[in-house]
Amino acid sequence: MKQIFLIIGAPGSGKTTDAQIIAKNNTDKIVHYSTGDLLREEVTSGSERGKLIDSFVSKGNLVPLEIVVSTIVGAIKNAPKDVILIDGYPRSVEQMEALDSELKAHSDVKLKSVIEVVVSEQVARDRVLGRARGADDNEHVFNNRMSVYLAPLQAIEEFYSKEGLLHKINGERTIEEIVSDMNAHILSKL
Repeated sequence: MKQIFLIIGAPGSGKTTDAQIIAKNNTDKIVHYSTGDLLREEVTSGSERGKLIDSFVSKGNLVPLEIVVSTIVGAIKNAPKDVILIDGYPRSVEQMEALDSELKAHSDVKLKSVIEVVVSEQVARDRVLGRARGADDNEHVFNNRMSVYLAPLQAIEEFYSKEGLLHKINGERTIEEIVSDMNAHILSKL
C-alpha cells in the first residue's frame, strides 16, 4: 500500500527543503518528489512535453491539469518506497479533484495527510527573492505565483479539513523545528 503525504505552502515556504530532509532521514521507508522538480526535469530533458511545460512555468502559470496529474501519478506508481512525500501539489481545485478521483480509483494508494507549511506573504517574498535560483525568481513572477497559490487555497483547505486530512505547521521557525514537527506528524500516520 502506497501512503501519500501532500505538502503545500506558498512559494518560499520551505516545503521542498523540509520534505527533502525528512526523506533523507528516513531513506528506508520514505521517498520525496517535488512537483516543481518533476516538471523541471521534463523541461531540462528538452522533450516536446518539456517545452510545453516551460511555456507555462516560465510565466509563473499553472501547467495544464492532465500533464501535472499524469506526472504525479507516474511518480507514485514508480516510487521505490511505500511512503511518498509530494510537495507543491495540489495548486488548484481542479488538481485536487483530479488527484482525489485518481486516488479513489486505486485501492493500493492512500492519501494519509495534507501538510500546509504556513508562512506570511512577506516571509515568502523575502525568501524567494533572496534565493533567486533562476529566471522564475523575480518580483513579477513571485507576485503571480503567490496569487496563483492563494486563489484556491481556502477551497483546498476546506476540502481536506472536511476529509480530516489537513495539518498546518508554522513555517516561520527554524528548519529543525519545522522538520521535527512534520516528521513526527508523518510517522504518527504510518
